Amino acid sequence: MDTETIKIIIRTFSTLVILFILIKIIGKKQLSQMNFYDYITGITIGSIVADVSLDIEKDFFAGILSLIIYTTISVLISKVCQKSIKLRIFFNGRATTLIDKGKIITDNLRKTNLDINELLSEARIMGYYDISNIDYAIMETNGKISFLPKELEQPATKKDVNAKLTNTGLVYNVIIDTKVMEKTLTKIKKDKSWLDKELKVLGYTNYNNIILATIDNNNKLTVFEKK
Repeated sequence: MDTETIKIIIRTFSTLVILFILIKIIGKKQLSQMNFYDYITGITIGSIVADVSLDIEKDFFAGILSLIIYTTISVLISKVCQKSIKLRIFFNGRATTLIDKGKIITDNLRKTNLDINELLSEARIMGYYDISNIDYAIMETNGKISFLPKELEQPATKKDVNAKLTNTGLVYNVIIDTKVMEKTLTKIKKDKSWLDKELKVLGYTNYNNIILATIDNNNKLTVFEKK
């Protein structure tokens, strides 16, 4: 085995060990819920790893420093996004409604670069062969599509025996990270006064300890506290 091959083996092994440590620092989200920014970061880090491992003429430590810098930036952006909704939307984007109350939103299909055949294919993958059975479809920020079937098409459970149909429809987020979503309230024809009143009934006098509050089509408000 020649010297060049030995160097490549050592560099590759060392890079993989360092990469494993850095990915652990970034967290599982990088692997399971990649958004647009995570995707770019992943490609860049992969390119650097391949370059450092195979090109023995390049400075190994400079390549490792570059990996550390990318990892640090990724972690910092993740932390900042946890604190700021605006930056979270900037880096991760927004979820997009593709089907609303059984109606396909063609403008949103175009915005997400999807055509109707791709939407039907995604529905079939999730087990929905008749799109008329779908009440809502939402493309998440990681590119995956979530489907909510119409109530009569939802699987029955023991609780459904002799149960009255009370479709909750789409659930809206009215508070996220202690901040009131004014646009969402307007969309569902509510206002901040109504929200404050409902929160007071539930025993909340402010938003400081609320990480998430949702409301369904039956005007049921559900509050999740910070833990």
